[in-house]
Amino acid sequence: MGLLRYTIYRLMQAVPVMFGIAVVTFLLVNLAPGDPVDYMVAEQIASEELIEAIEERYGLDQPLHMRFLNYLGLPWFLEVLGVPGFEESPRGLLQGDLGLSMYYDRPVSELMLVRLPPTLLLMLSAYAFAIVTAIPLGVLAAKRRNEPTDHVSRIIALVGVSTPSFWIGIMLIILFGVHLGWLPTGRLVYPWRDPAHYGYSGHLELYYQTIRHLLLPMIALGTLQMATIMRVERSAMIESFQKDYVRLARAYGVPERTIMRKHAFRVSQLPVITLVGLNLTSAIGGAVLIEEVFAINGMGRLIIQAIGTYDYQLVLGTTIVVGFVFVIGVIVTDIAYAYVDPRVSYGEES
Repeated sequence: MGLLRYTIYRLMQAVPVMFGIAVVTFLLVNLAPGDPVDYMVAEQIASEELIEAIEERYGLDQPLHMRFLNYLGLPWFLEVLGVPGFEESPRGLLQGDLGLSMYYDRPVSELMLVRLPPTLLLMLSAYAFAIVTAIPLGVLAAKRRNEPTDHVSRIIALVGVSTPSFWIGIMLIILFGVHLGWLPTGRLVYPWRDPAHYGYSGHLELYYQTIRHLLLPMIALGTLQMATIMRVERSAMIESFQKDYVRLARAYGVPERTIMRKHAFRVSQLPVITLVGLNLTSAIGGAVLIEEVFAINGMGRLIIQAIGTYDYQLVLGTTIVVGFVFVIGVIVTDIAYAYVDPRVSYGEES
């Protein structure tokens, strides 16, 4: 099976997964305690006509199953097929419409497009920090097993795994922001904006300030990933060093650096790739807290606001997009297997 065919096959497998995510999220959101209309008209005298108008605008006056079908956009699909009785049906998820936010009264996709770039910037930088630091440390610890370097790396990994990200963020703010005053403690400077928006002289200063503002949240979010990857990298490298083909290479006098680079390192990256792909959800969960700690207006703060304001459409939209990102991450991980290890094939039986 070729790469393209395998990718299409995996994407088709993702369809029922995404449908399951939509069903479970829809039921959880709509069956949870609380009423969005009560929240919207709180602290004011609302007539019955106003409440009915709000429920009609957001489709809350319909039965639960009809609300779900409308959210998916099935009536619109039937209208396109020419089935009578479904004229002027609203668009839905199948047409790429994530609905209308009840709290902001704006399309969910529009809100997410504004909030997604800061979260991606934070997550990608945290992942880059984790991978760049964890893999060399893991290889070094495996190479010098049971030596002081290995003990130090294991202590770092243990502290990183057992310490919550938000606590690390608070400690970094107190140390580097409050006491030392070296780095800013909140908000991000977006590199895609005009430097004049922040009063900077040019793009060079803009990028410099972006890095300064990003350093603390990046370390806070990436520490857990770094510690986890380093532990797995160390274990995988130790296992590779004990393989027969590595011993055979040593017996033939192959230089140790060549053995590590060609025979041990590449095979050891399979569990690391798995970990990086599956940790996408934990990174998103960590970003929710880190964005709160550092006052970053990203997807995490948007999700918390949506839950606090009973914004059904916004909770559904953000959850489905996060689930979609996770599914894509898993598919990319599967594809990367065959690239790293030639023994792995695209869905063929051995």
